[in-house]
Amino acid sequence: MEIELNNKTTDKTFNDSDNENLIKVRAIISCPSGDYIKKFRNQFPRKDLELMVVAFKIFDFMTCTKCGELLNLNLEFEI
Repeated sequence: MEIELNNKTTDKTFNDSDNENLIKVRAIISCPSGDYIKKFRNQFPRKDLELMVVAFKIFDFMTCTKCGELLNLNLEFEI
């Protein structure tokens, strides 16, 4: 299948390959006492997987400002 963009034809499978290299992540941060919940969405190229791991390690040490408990981090991936 071909798509015409700005008088240029492009194979659709070429454009879809960019999306296949992305890892989509949804992070849900919540307090164990239920006082706080926040959701974040982001996407990372597969080649930058190490940056994603570093970002998640930062969340490991976050605490609730109200009760001082460590926050829970739940991750949902679309690979």
